[in-house]
Amino acid sequence: MPLPKSAPPVEAIAWCESQWGHPDEVALPLSDRGLALGDGVFETVLIRQGTPQLLREHLQRWLMSAKLLELPPPPGEAAVQAWLSEAIARSGIKDGALRINWSRGSSNRGLIPPRTPIGRCWGTFHMHHPRFQPTKVIISKQVRRWSDDPLASCKSLNYGAQVLARSEALRQGADDALLLNTEGELCCGSSANLLVQRSGQWLTPPIRSGCLPGVMRAQGLELNVIKEEALSSSLREDEPAVLLNSLDCRPLNNQAKLLSRRLFEQLLRSA
Repeated sequence: MPLPKSAPPVEAIAWCESQWGHPDEVALPLSDRGLALGDGVFETVLIRQGTPQLLREHLQRWLMSAKLLELPPPPGEAAVQAWLSEAIARSGIKDGALRINWSRGSSNRGLIPPRTPIGRCWGTFHMHHPRFQPTKVIISKQVRRWSDDPLASCKSLNYGAQVLARSEALRQGADDALLLNTEGELCCGSSANLLVQRSGQWLTPPIRSGCLPGVMRAQGLELNVIKEEALSSSLREDEPAVLLNSLDCRPLNNQAKLLSRRLFEQLLRSA
């Protein structure tokens, strides 16, 4: 049911199949393989004034990730737009982060997938405005990205390693962690692509490094704003560096403070 016009927006709303409500209240079947095994994929989309940013690019990656895990095809653009419209009507949120999840659906216990899986979709919509605040990072000693990981390019529901890296950073008084790959090269952040600027050119590790093919990263590559180049095992203080994803662009040093917002808006304007 839509909110009355005079009602203030809520902070978040969620849905699973035909259920709608607060994220703490909407139920997901305990037999769902996404919940039990991380057997699914997701996308997080920035919404500005009710308009999803780079939605088609997100849905292309959603489909690619589903194919990689041999999942049924996820819902298409019309379904996602319909969910977003209802989420906005029910919550009053116009600027936020839309997360859409797609799992293989329910099955019996164990790893063996069902012969004819029926996928399940659920999602959340939270208030969010892009963040550009300075971010203190460490280089994780606990977590590395495997360069040859067949699932490195898949945005799967299994984020255990990323949670471990972020927890490591928080214990050391930092905000986030940079991850090396198995070759000892800087690869990415726990939930964002790493960009370094040299001689006015933004650089980011190539996909073969084991980093996730971020949607904003791909936008920058297409516009020639970003180029791929392997990075060493540490950042140089005199080189601007940011962590970029679809929701935020966070500077990692003083040199990047004035550049992060400009880069983020440039990539979205050109979409």
